[in-house]
Amino acid sequence: MSKTPPESWHARAVALERGGDPAGAKSLLEQALAEHPGHAELLNSAGNLAMRRGEQLEAASLFQAALAAKPGSLDFALNLAIALTGAGRAGDAVRVLVPFEDLGAQQPRYCSARAAAERAAGRPGAAARWYDVCLRLDPNHQRALHGRARTAIERGEPGALARVDAALAANPAEADLWLARAQALDVAGDAAGAREIAEQLVEQAPQWLEGLRFLAQLRHAAGEKNWASHYAMAAQKVPRDATIAADHIAVLAGLDFAAEAAEVAAAAQARFPAMEQFALLEAVNAGFAGDDARAEAIFADLSVQGADRWLQEARHRIRQGDAESALAALDKALSERPWDIAAWALRGIGWRMAGDDRAAWLHEQEGLVSLLPLSDADAILPPAIERLHTLHDRSPMPLGQSLRGGSQTRGILFHRLEPEFARLQQAILRTVEDYRGRLPGADSSHPLLRHREASWQMLGSWSVRLHGGGDHHAAHIHPQGILSSACYLILPEGRGARDGALEIGRPAPDLRVDLGPVRVIEPQVGHLALFPSTLYHGTTPFGEGRRMTVAFDVVTGNDAHA
Repeated sequence: MSKTPPESWHARAVALERGGDPAGAKSLLEQALAEHPGHAELLNSAGNLAMRRGEQLEAASLFQAALAAKPGSLDFALNLAIALTGAGRAGDAVRVLVPFEDLGAQQPRYCSARAAAERAAGRPGAAARWYDVCLRLDPNHQRALHGRARTAIERGEPGALARVDAALAANPAEADLWLARAQALDVAGDAAGAREIAEQLVEQAPQWLEGLRFLAQLRHAAGEKNWASHYAMAAQKVPRDATIAADHIAVLAGLDFAAEAAEVAAAAQARFPAMEQFALLEAVNAGFAGDDARAEAIFADLSVQGADRWLQEARHRIRQGDAESALAALDKALSERPWDIAAWALRGIGWRMAGDDRAAWLHEQEGLVSLLPLSDADAILPPAIERLHTLHDRSPMPLGQSLRGGSQTRGILFHRLEPEFARLQQAILRTVEDYRGRLPGADSSHPLLRHREASWQMLGSWSVRLHGGGDHHAAHIHPQGILSSACYLILPEGRGARDGALEIGRPAPDLRVDLGPVRVIEPQVGHLALFPSTLYHGTTPFGEGRRMTVAFDVVTGNDAHA
């Protein structure tokens, strides 16, 4: 029996998809591949269909097979890289594209895809170079204009606003470019211009979370009492969109408006009764606000399972002083996500409450918490400090962070162009390697020491400037990293030993546990504090003066993307 030609299978699948039957098209291509296994073009067609369904990982697998069947195909390599970038594997996407660089450098599609992958992988300098190559080949390439404008903002380029305007001229309907323009205006000090655009975005696209968050940031920076009220108005306009309520809860909770967040969650649960996640969020925020009875009643009635539920119930049990139940809940959470940083942080507190020796193994081994002199600090810090003051003068207190007062620089500090920051980054990286060399031996069961010999990279970087009179960091953790930090650039003169100190290991106030810090670090200018990300940490208030730090998280190489 003769086989159906691959071209016929492809044409029939396209007809089914265009006729509104993507499932039928998928089934047909599966039959085609069963008849023609390893056929490169059919694999590529199946990958394209998966991409249109939004299934990037499945698409990447199919494109990978197509490229393996036809290794020299630039088109298949590009499709694979685009799918990998969309699936959050931008580093892998770059590795796919590098061997095709000589051929691809003459094609706008390659340059745009390479730039997007480099940007997503946390390499904005490389992204800017590839966007520039694309724009030399095609000055009106909309994606390249858009991406180049975004990288200009991320790197703090002087011409960022002009690049945004050029991208808008080519694509005036793109909401993200209008948001970019508002952000660029805000950085330039034009808060009124930024606010006008943000309000228009929220009016025209009330379901767009990025616009809602940015308007909340502007309103909070302006000192408005009801700085998040536009979320409720957006929810009224798009009543079936549950993500608006979820984001509203998150921005309120991020600045300790827990009681208000609990009310938003309760109202959302009433509107979306099938989404029990809102009941969990109500319990979480009620407990944070001190209403333990309300949280207890919700937890007792919850049917939702999974690591998030058990992690939050563990917090609730810690607040009640029930270490045994908290640790049992954390065992369940960690059975699903074995290296979850937030769960390990709570496990450390539970072990301390229970008097378990494993608490010392987790956080008190020699070398885990260190204060080390920064390499070449005397030469590197003064110019970096001068630059940072300029940034802080136009930086707000961020939403959803530990900062209570003061300001935090926008974006990723070490993605910026200024050479002063590049030199500071290199000094920090040398000091981090010094810290690594002082650690205890590798331990496959420890959340930090299991990575002792792995490739380490930075995830994020920022500077915080606090003023005397109450500015401080609330106790918190950075759950995306394995190692956290504080590099001291400026400290107030004449402070007491505990003024502006870094308390490491004291539980967050909402946990209401009477445990002191594992270690108190008295800051020293030109020194870098490093400690496992599983340790809660915060600062004590101080009197007059200023306190400026630079911080970052460390992740393993496979996890680094910013």
